[in-house]
Amino acid sequence: MRWRWMVTWALCAAVMCGLLLVWPLRDPARISAAAAVLSAVVALFGVLSVWAWRAGRGRVHSSSGQAADAVEVLARTVRRQWEEEAILRQLYDPAPLPLAWSDCSHPGVSDHRQLVGTAVVCRAGDPQELAAAFGSLPRRRLVVLGAGGSGKTTFTVLLLLALLRTRTTDDPVPVLFSLSSFDPARESARNWLRRRIAADYPAIADTETYGASVIEDLLTEHRLIPVLDGLDELPERRRAAALASLNDTLPSDAPLVLTCRTADYVRAVTESGILTGAAVLEPAPVRTSDALALLRLATPPESGRQHGWNALAEHLDHHPQAPAAQALTSPLMVALARSVYADNDGDPAELVDTRSFSTPADIERHLLGALVPTLYRRARRQSPTRSWDPRQAQGYLAHLAAGMHAQGTYDLMWWQLYRWTPALAGPWRRAWTWTSIACAGLLLATSFLVMVQDVPSWPEALRWFPQSVLESFVFVPVLALSGLIATRERSLPRASAVAAVISLSGGLALPPSTWWYYRGASGPVLVASIGFLCFSLWLVMLGAGLPSPPRTPSRSSPARRHWGRQAIRALVLVVGVAVISVTVFASYTIAGYEAVLPLGTVPWGLVIGTVAGVSLAALDWVRDPSTADDVATAASSVQADRLVSLISGAACAVVFVIPDAAMRAVPWVPADPLRTTMFAAVVGLFHGGIMGLVVALAAHSWPHYTVARLLLAARGKLPWRLQAFLADAHRLGILRQVGPGYQFRHARLQQHLATHPGLPAPNTSAAGSSQPRAGDHHVT
Repeated sequence: MRWRWMVTWALCAAVMCGLLLVWPLRDPARISAAAAVLSAVVALFGVLSVWAWRAGRGRVHSSSGQAADAVEVLARTVRRQWEEEAILRQLYDPAPLPLAWSDCSHPGVSDHRQLVGTAVVCRAGDPQELAAAFGSLPRRRLVVLGAGGSGKTTFTVLLLLALLRTRTTDDPVPVLFSLSSFDPARESARNWLRRRIAADYPAIADTETYGASVIEDLLTEHRLIPVLDGLDELPERRRAAALASLNDTLPSDAPLVLTCRTADYVRAVTESGILTGAAVLEPAPVRTSDALALLRLATPPESGRQHGWNALAEHLDHHPQAPAAQALTSPLMVALARSVYADNDGDPAELVDTRSFSTPADIERHLLGALVPTLYRRARRQSPTRSWDPRQAQGYLAHLAAGMHAQGTYDLMWWQLYRWTPALAGPWRRAWTWTSIACAGLLLATSFLVMVQDVPSWPEALRWFPQSVLESFVFVPVLALSGLIATRERSLPRASAVAAVISLSGGLALPPSTWWYYRGASGPVLVASIGFLCFSLWLVMLGAGLPSPPRTPSRSSPARRHWGRQAIRALVLVVGVAVISVTVFASYTIAGYEAVLPLGTVPWGLVIGTVAGVSLAALDWVRDPSTADDVATAASSVQADRLVSLISGAACAVVFVIPDAAMRAVPWVPADPLRTTMFAAVVGLFHGGIMGLVVALAAHSWPHYTVARLLLAARGKLPWRLQAFLADAHRLGILRQVGPGYQFRHARLQQHLATHPGLPAPNTSAAGSSQPRAGDHHVT
């Protein structure tokens, strides 16, 4: 802790000495600018003092009471989350499909019988039976296998809800995660779980309430049951490594649920070994009579579609091996048939037409192709003015599916959307895109300054425009190098060193702009201007991070709890910085420089100090963990990162202004020193502030997402209101929500939309797909 304070104030002293050497203080006309900048620089280091003060706060371990409270909050949040999802997925409307699960018959996939307990047989539709079957396992470890579309994800959701509904105070909390984001080459299973819990359930990250070690404590004390869905969704080369990581980093008696396709799990087990202590279940095929009974119950009793189900049932009684009978043995096909026929106006009797549907694959393609237009037509009938056009919605979803397929992922994460846009996909292209944005902002700021400032002549004013263009080229090496450097967690010294190197690259790109602006100035002034730019960039990157898209969006947001403590800390910071600024201003008056800084100008020190203090307090406030009890969703994640981006950008713009305004004041020293200070501040705010703002925004996810979304919407690939469209698709059951992202309800639907983007012709099957078989994803 002591070294942090020493580094903070040693760096502050070095910067102040450097500023004093740049200005020849024997010239009274320059003392005003020096005083203003010195006071603001001292204020800047208040944020580093706050960092040094807060560095030790995270070392406080969670108490047993805090861990118990966190468990209850997590249980309540997870149950509310999945109860809502169950309603959207119609898992209990009218009833779960009566699917039986029992021990897997495939040899070599389960552990010794002594470790996994007696044989397990349960029905997914009985919550009590599900909870009892899981509780009977000695180590409460379970692997759920099955073919694509066999209902593995539905089983895990029903099991999670059954455990939560029968849970007592001392029972662990089941938490479901999609494994598709796990990369065992970059992090262990335990670290991935810690990161996912903190990202998906931000309430648990409230260190003020639950302590800093609460997530680690919950994992260590086995108070969580990780429900890991979709090992087969990982690339084939990662599956065995992921299974090995689960065995190596989690205790063999830690409760766990894992789902995977049978064939993929067998291959992974062959390479890495079984999941220690885990029982392995697989489903029995759906009985056609059970499927038809459920579909009849889901159809209104007075509906004419009941006759269609009767006709289909009669046909299947006489032709038990018909394509429709074989298709309805899959829970996925039953769920699709319900969405296409039971809740809409389609006639299920068309499935008996063996000329149109000669194989079960034909029926599958027909149901997948009819799902999206059917759901959107129904929504349009219910609300003609508020729903999306079915053809347009089909096109948007097809583009999303094709983009996800091209990226090799089943996860639609909004902060990864920039990868779909050529202008932002690569580091150098991204650098030139942000350079163009910065150049436009600098030119607008320069136009504003030309209009409001008194300039000697128009030719003198017009030379500012080429200088703005040249200055924007600073962003090319800064953003390109930031994108080329691998993103990973770094200690503060290493992060500071990397930021310093990147800042130096920006300084090396500044000479053309510096020569244009400071023509006739001395060599030390030119060198000092480059040094001040590097220092400004370093400060911004130290506060906001490297200007490159982060791996995950900001998990923090302005804290809504402990507001009294937050307000007191912010007030102390603002008052302290303002007092330092006023003291520095007043010291020049006391020293006998009343002619340069009369008593009437001392309040400007208060203004500068207050502005800097508010900026630093905003940064301190916005970096506190979110304390909302709600689970992180796509909408809340976008809103949180947007707020963090804007506040961080505004604060870093002010931070960048201070050194930038210092050097701009050097060649512009009129007889009135106060006017010098004000001119430097205005130029810095409307010009240098643009540079700080762009660098800070480029370090967050929301600005990249916004640029990519607008570019894709302008080309007609995505809607302008993308989040509203995704939320509507989730409400209709086309997408499912996974933490702060989305997935298609099943990988086969994503595959179908990616390869069949158009609307299907009525009463005809879609063309066959040449795409490889996708992994099981979700069945409602």
